[in-house]
Amino acid sequence: MPITKKEDFYFGLMMCAGMVVFMTFYNLFTRGLIGTISLKEILAQLILVFFIASLLELFIVGPVAKKIAFSLPYDKSKKAFVIVSLAFFMVSGMVLFMSLYGLGNAYFSGSLVGESLLESYLSLVLKNFVFAFPLQLIIVGPLVRYLFVTFVKGKRISGALS
Repeated sequence: MPITKKEDFYFGLMMCAGMVVFMTFYNLFTRGLIGTISLKEILAQLILVFFIASLLELFIVGPVAKKIAFSLPYDKSKKAFVIVSLAFFMVSGMVLFMSLYGLGNAYFSGSLVGESLLESYLSLVLKNFVFAFPLQLIIVGPLVRYLFVTFVKGKRISGALS
């Protein structure tokens, strides 16, 4: 886990990148857009969504999620509790905000049909949370923690030994 502000910054960007890639393709798939939009459009979406998600994670969702997660009464010496608590609040916050982005995108592309904006938003939040939380706990979180320890923390430790 990150200790310094710099490590926290890198860790947050790595986590954002992983979640953005998976969630973008998940949402393209659920909206039936895989194969109908170009690679250039997908790359543009990935870059835009990564930028928005990174700003949200660094300045709004991340600080609030950490504050809530660490204020709860549980044994913080148990790494698994900390990971699950942080993941829950991070995913919840990011899903609430990024679903607004997805709703706006769907609205302006004219693909919202028949439902009210509120119904569409709540449906989108539910679908995204059900996919994002297990994705965070089972795939992206462990992968990013491994890469972080190997490449970011590993450099700091080996640099200190030289």
